[in-house]
Amino acid sequence: MDSFDPLLLARFQFAFTIGFHIVFPAFSIGLASYLAVLNGLWLLTGRAVFEDLFNYWKKIFAIAFGMGVVSGVVMSYQFGTNWSVFADKTGPVIGPLMAYEVLSAFFLEAGFLGVMLFGLSRVGPTLHFIATLMVSFGTFMSAFWILSANSWLQTPAGFSTNAAGQFVAVDWWAVVFNPSFPYRLVHMTLAAYLTTALVVGGVGAFHLLKDNSNAGARVMFSMAMWMAALVAPIQIVAGDEHGLNTLEYQPAKIAAIEGDFDTEPGTPLVLFGLPNPTAERMDDEIAVPHVGALILTHDWNGTVRGLKEWPAAERPPVQIVFWSFRVMVGLGLAMAGLGLWSLAARWRGKLYDAPWLHRAAVLMSPAGFVAVLAGWITTEVGRQPYTVYGLLTTAQSVSPIHASAVGASLVAFILVYFSMFGAGVFFIFRLMKHPPRAGEASLPENEPIRAAGVMPGPMLAATPDNPGNAPR
Repeated sequence: MDSFDPLLLARFQFAFTIGFHIVFPAFSIGLASYLAVLNGLWLLTGRAVFEDLFNYWKKIFAIAFGMGVVSGVVMSYQFGTNWSVFADKTGPVIGPLMAYEVLSAFFLEAGFLGVMLFGLSRVGPTLHFIATLMVSFGTFMSAFWILSANSWLQTPAGFSTNAAGQFVAVDWWAVVFNPSFPYRLVHMTLAAYLTTALVVGGVGAFHLLKDNSNAGARVMFSMAMWMAALVAPIQIVAGDEHGLNTLEYQPAKIAAIEGDFDTEPGTPLVLFGLPNPTAERMDDEIAVPHVGALILTHDWNGTVRGLKEWPAAERPPVQIVFWSFRVMVGLGLAMAGLGLWSLAARWRGKLYDAPWLHRAAVLMSPAGFVAVLAGWITTEVGRQPYTVYGLLTTAQSVSPIHASAVGASLVAFILVYFSMFGAGVFFIFRLMKHPPRAGEASLPENEPIRAAGVMPGPMLAATPDNPGNAPR
């Protein structure tokens, strides 16, 4: 094992753990907002179907939220084990941002989560709705602080360096609202909403294929398709603005994304090709002249810097970034297409009687997760060879560790993650497999007590409304 590169193993370990983690917050951010909408619509209209859907999806949210918390804790430990130099250098800036996330977001979510899940009959509908809003707001604030910290690594601002070589904040406003942060916050939040919409729409479509008269399936599918139709085009615009910001502050990343090795007027848009970094060219490329310049500079004869403008050691891994970006964009266009398809079916009055649309929605249900992962790969791999862009390299950030230690923990992570989170995802699929029903059961109010082992056995004794010693 010591023959392996410890830096490469440490990078792969962090990529593996965050790859597992990122899908859960992306889902829980959108699902928390969806639950708040369902709760509000139920209070506003009194329609039981909204309460039924709230009870249906809050069970799934509880599991996804729990897995997101557990998988996130692991990553923070890696800062101290595999990336201690990075933690030391960036701690005065990144540490407070992470602490703000815990204090203002996680505590807010955790504090109101129990009320949202179990407290309707105890606090009443109004306070219960407020608790649901607080959980939704907490998930957004969690994204706010984490994305602020990550964006600072991409576009550092408002800092100086002390005598120990650490980055220290001199302007917290500039640190938090660094140049790329607003674009990343909008882009990621919309991605979370689209990811959730596709899952909700896929589940609704799955049950419509079995019974297109199911009221809950019809409502969830309709709401999800509205979200896809409205948000996917907005996401394309937000992505374009994000790209323009990246061109200004991380031009090498854009050159890798576009597959541009040469700097030339009227930069073409490379649709497909095989990046060849050794020969510094694109092989078998399919490109549209001038369109790349038009998109990135809004000038038909504009010029975008090519990768040859940077030394080879300072270029991102172009093969990975080039293809991950195209996966993300391709799926984004497919989401917009699904939304347009649903609008056409809705206009014809066939939204609930369109089996091919429903099959497409089921097929697209995991597309949001894949797009989020592809976007994360584009962002993080495109930042290489730096952890703090232009200031601290990844090679300088790693701890003085042995490959055997990193390799052993990596194998342990792989085994534990696939078993534990695989079981959680399997249980979520089981919940999704059951169609929403009229009078959908909520979580029992004494469920947390049972889980804690507080409720004694005699409490489950047979009663007239609970025969056979069955848990109520």
